[in-house]
Amino acid sequence: MGIRAWRIHTRFVHGTIGEMISAVILTKNEEKNIEECIRGLKWCNEVVVIDDQSEDKTVAIAEKLGAKVYTRPLENNFSVQRNFGLEKAKGEWVFFVDADERVSESLTYEIGNILHSLATDSHSAFSLRRIDTMWGKQLLHGENGNVRLVRLARKNAGIWKDAVHEVWDIKGQIGKLKNPLYHYPHQTVSEFLKEINYYTTIRAKELFGNKKRVNTLSIILYPKAKFFVNYFIKQGFLDGIPGLVVAVLMSFHSFLVRGKLWLLWQKK
Repeated sequence: MGIRAWRIHTRFVHGTIGEMISAVILTKNEEKNIEECIRGLKWCNEVVVIDDQSEDKTVAIAEKLGAKVYTRPLENNFSVQRNFGLEKAKGEWVFFVDADERVSESLTYEIGNILHSLATDSHSAFSLRRIDTMWGKQLLHGENGNVRLVRLARKNAGIWKDAVHEVWDIKGQIGKLKNPLYHYPHQTVSEFLKEINYYTTIRAKELFGNKKRVNTLSIILYPKAKFFVNYFIKQGFLDGIPGLVVAVLMSFHSFLVRGKLWLLWQKK
């Protein structure tokens, strides 16, 4: 823990900030990520892990590092899992971090300063920028280049919605944090493809449950449009080969969602 992070941690421990904060992490077989993630959250008053029946050492590592671990099956609904985490968190503020994300000292310091000054602040939540690093390259353009996510909020400010690609639906004013959250997903193409297959199945079932339909034209054109927007309009080409690979795979993601949705209607 760096000196600035230690100072923030000391403020929390001794109550000078005045706002208790809980970090919540969702996990599933994250033994290679969970230790570094939790160590970056030691300044929080508590770390809560909601584990989807991991079969590796995730739970043992988290408990050894002092996290409160609750085992609960995901059942293909990330919002329900996150809302369960909200229920278990004791803090006045809750900070959601994924196991493959890292909190820098600068972000730690910024959050501490914000919560220290909230006696005169009307914000219910804060969004932050997330920077992806894939295959040794930070992706600063394309679909991933300007992602902002609401991850820090008062515990009772809202609930999570949508089964996948979930969002925190906040009531009240949302501020912006300047320092980013660092994300290290899909460190191999095979991992990326495995997650695409998993997430597109959930998304297709969600759309099917909402009575959404697709046709041949949308199955063909939407993925092409997705690639064009990511690679050219959002300048994914500036991220080099990694930017090209991501644009292609996210286009494939769109194709699979619509293809799987079509198959669900055929089965019905």
